[in-house]
Amino acid sequence: MADTESESLQTASYPTHPDAESPKARGDAITGDRYWSKEFAEREWEHMWKRIWHVGGRESQLQQPGDFIVHNFHHESVMMVKQKDDTIRAFFNVCMHRGNQLVDTDEGGMDAFTCPYHGWKWGLDGELIWVQDPEDFPQGNPCGKLRLKQLRCETWGGFIFWSFDQNAKPLLEYLDPIPTLLSNRDLENYTRVVWRTLRVNTNWKFASDNFNEAYHIPAVHPQFMSMIDDHYSTTVFEMYPNGHNRMIEKLQPSSRSPVKNDIQPLWADVLKQWDVDLDAYQGRAQEARLALQEARRRLGSSRGFHYFDALSDDELTDQMHHTCFPNLTLTATPEGLHIFRTEPDANDPNWSTFDYWYLVPQVEGATEVATLYGMRPFEEAMHEEGNFVDYEAAIDQGDFLSQDLSLAVTQQRGLHSMAYQDCYLSGQETRVRRFHEVINDYLAGNR
Repeated sequence: MADTESESLQTASYPTHPDAESPKARGDAITGDRYWSKEFAEREWEHMWKRIWHVGGRESQLQQPGDFIVHNFHHESVMMVKQKDDTIRAFFNVCMHRGNQLVDTDEGGMDAFTCPYHGWKWGLDGELIWVQDPEDFPQGNPCGKLRLKQLRCETWGGFIFWSFDQNAKPLLEYLDPIPTLLSNRDLENYTRVVWRTLRVNTNWKFASDNFNEAYHIPAVHPQFMSMIDDHYSTTVFEMYPNGHNRMIEKLQPSSRSPVKNDIQPLWADVLKQWDVDLDAYQGRAQEARLALQEARRRLGSSRGFHYFDALSDDELTDQMHHTCFPNLTLTATPEGLHIFRTEPDANDPNWSTFDYWYLVPQVEGATEVATLYGMRPFEEAMHEEGNFVDYEAAIDQGDFLSQDLSLAVTQQRGLHSMAYQDCYLSGQETRVRRFHEVINDYLAGNR
């Protein structure tokens, strides 16, 4: 299909990363069985999930030595533990005696990890420090000899990452160039004010497909057209050697809108908040984007937005979507960082978990922040969990997550049809095919 996918026009004036590639694809078919076949899911597990870096949580969750968080993935459970020297280590959440899980809570704090089955006690560093009847072991006292199985664990931007692969490349090398692209933002000190997990009747790849293009926005999110330019001619599409991507959308009325020159109410609200003269931009609404950048640069610090000083002009307005292979999206806006993570169900590829986090920088004098769910306090959020069906019934249908995930469910049904054999993609959707080609590379042992 690659020869039918014309490359998008690049009229947006952004500096590109030196390693950025123009969107191209080999043409590997995206067949429906990739989304529902248990055999294909098992290949992903063996050849991809066991080799990549996984986001396990935030460093802010681990304040004192002994604090831990648990990340359950597939059939495995991983503990990330704050050490006495303030480093973080990751271990399999399993006792090396008879295989019982050491903890059955998502987070907590302990001086040592005691197995509830036989009482074996493991130190924070993973060393076995106490057993019952140590003299009764023919091999000798196991204390000081056995250790919990440790995993690779590194941090970036306040995020804790771990990997099953002891030979995985260093985290910053794996993520390159995402840390560079987000370097103007002090992510280590951002606060997670929304933390929601939903179980959804769709394959995990839906979200990566979805966030790798903006072609769906006019049909699925029409409420954004008055202030987000989704047209491919003004959007930047970049791909990087590690399989990560970036897409940048300008904060201005959509170039595909018949009223793109008019200031619609949502755009007007944003401009008025920063004292931009609406009358001066009637009939040329898109040009108000630069005026908004100037206003935020001039007024930001005086209004408590001190972090604006570190942002580029484009970062003061535009949406920067970073899709990190394979299952993490970091969407940076002037207000904060939207994080989307999907993970496969351990037993059924037709199901997955969808995580949404919203992280924000501190604004001087502010005690609340605007979110998808109204005003939330400037403090670490409690974890909210549930099924998408219940979420959809309770949430405002204008919520973009509900709009996206409802399509995920109906697409998952359609992908089972014998009528579907491959995508027929536009140029602006090329990164969708490239995403699947990177998966294929892992499955073939080429990455």
